[in-house]
Amino acid sequence: MKASFCIAVLAALVTGSAFAQNPPQTSTRKVDGTDNVYIFRYGGHQSMFVVTPQGVIATDPISYLRPAKPYIDAIKAVTDKPIKYVIYSHHHYDHIAGGQPFKDLGATFVAHKRTRERLLELKKQNSLLADVVMPDQVVGDQKIIKLGGTTLELDYVGRNHSDNSLVMRLPKEKIVFVVDFAPIESVQFRNIPDNASPLEYIASLKKLASLDWERMIPGHPYAGGRFGTKKDVEADIAYMEDLSAEVKKAADAGKCFDTAMKEVKLPKYEKWANYEASLPANVERFCYWWGRGY
Repeated sequence: MKASFCIAVLAALVTGSAFAQNPPQTSTRKVDGTDNVYIFRYGGHQSMFVVTPQGVIATDPISYLRPAKPYIDAIKAVTDKPIKYVIYSHHHYDHIAGGQPFKDLGATFVAHKRTRERLLELKKQNSLLADVVMPDQVVGDQKIIKLGGTTLELDYVGRNHSDNSLVMRLPKEKIVFVVDFAPIESVQFRNIPDNASPLEYIASLKKLASLDWERMIPGHPYAGGRFGTKKDVEADIAYMEDLSAEVKKAADAGKCFDTAMKEVKLPKYEKWANYEASLPANVERFCYWWGRGY
């Protein structure tokens, strides 16, 4: 590790209240208890990268409408090894845009097979962002990447926030990198878009919980930036199941959509982030399922 990076990490640890209120646009930290796992934060987005003797495995470029250089510079501050892989969590631009500079450095891009299908369709329509890189390799249900003594397992657990989200699991470190579909102490995003069935979403959360891991690095710094736990995923499952049950009651009473969106409340979760803003939209998504069958 370079001296300048050590100084930067020390400076990040010794911070005052003003720093906490106005954090810098980017930051890098090594995950405690690991030798080579890092988190790069870029505004409200996070990615994980793993340094090995043979190169670096990076995840989402997170450079939508902003330069990718800070992420690449953060990696170079830790190691002089080349970036060998970039793994996409799913196809949404706020996570995967900005990959071209990584590709220019020779990285191999990996994503779920449906991510590639989505991007090819966008390219066909001449609407794919110029700096979004098409995956070189695709994943079905699972793929294992081994590099420099590190094993990274890519698991597809079903439709949720997208139909192509991958769970990235480091078996040795018992860490997973999970983006968007398992928020920590937060209700789901808006009207839970981009899934065929909210019940499939719940099933995917249960599959995530069944995997062997202890700490979850999220794609956004939820709950003060802490790691997620199995209890957080179990809480997500409970929220979704409670929401489903309450909306089904409303649908059976003929209250979907508008009345249910106003009346359905889940006080147990009212302290979660985005409760007031997004609960009605969450209700709307389940109304589509229980009230219209889609």
